[in-house]
Amino acid sequence: MTTGVVRAALVQTTWTGDKESMIKAHEDYAREAAAQGAKVICFQELFYGPYFCQVQDAAYYEYAESIPGPTTERFQALAAELGMVMVLPMYEQEQPGVLYNTAAVVDADGEYLGKYRKNHIPQVKGFWEKFYFRPGNLGYPVFDTAVGKVGVYICYDRHFPEGWRALGLNGAQIVFNPSATSRGLSSYLWQLEQPAGAVANEYFIGAINRVGVEELGDNDFYGQTYFVDPEGRFVGDVADTHHPELVIRDLDLSLLGTVRDRWQFYRDRRPDSYDGLVAP
Repeated sequence: MTTGVVRAALVQTTWTGDKESMIKAHEDYAREAAAQGAKVICFQELFYGPYFCQVQDAAYYEYAESIPGPTTERFQALAAELGMVMVLPMYEQEQPGVLYNTAAVVDADGEYLGKYRKNHIPQVKGFWEKFYFRPGNLGYPVFDTAVGKVGVYICYDRHFPEGWRALGLNGAQIVFNPSATSRGLSSYLWQLEQPAGAVANEYFIGAINRVGVEELGDNDFYGQTYFVDPEGRFVGDVADTHHPELVIRDLDLSLLGTVRDRWQFYRDRRPDSYDGLVAP
């Protein structure tokens, strides 16, 4: 298990109006984070587009691309230049008509390590995601990176404790939870669920939410991006509720061993008694 302090970054930002300008904005955020010493960065859910799931319109399928593909490769080059691990939440087309809500993981030398596909897909007002995405089929992978073992759990996934635990069982030390979530719907949960997940599973979580109201609907994305440690404490301040922000924090991974020695949650699990949890 990697120990020591990792300087990590999260980005919350507003929709700029087109894919290319969003990509360039995130390249700039990555460069700024690297200049401040960050060694890993995660962007918000579907980072290069609007949150188009406020409507059901096949025109937005055009935002999907292969992973790895052109955007992944562009950030592979940047990751290698900056020496930074990158988590890139994007819209994936595996083949025409087969689309996923996905995050690519790139190591600090630019190597593409793999991807996570969002497993839990909502279909409620303002979040019509089943129109755009199939459920993920890659499980809950953990990636061995230059900063330690990294997992990803995307937005709506966070309401399901099973995936948090699967990531812990797979060895995650830092889990990134890129999101697009609206003030009127989930703000009462936002500072509860991820700290609870961090405590129960004994790892760091980086929770990212975009900001602003976009032209496709009235969802009010409220930011409040943060890191939380395995004792449930925010690492530094929670980000602004209305404005873009680059969040950079130092994560002391040695705390993982301290907490896991104190609370033997993994030793004391009873998987033999959990059959009912996975019954249809």
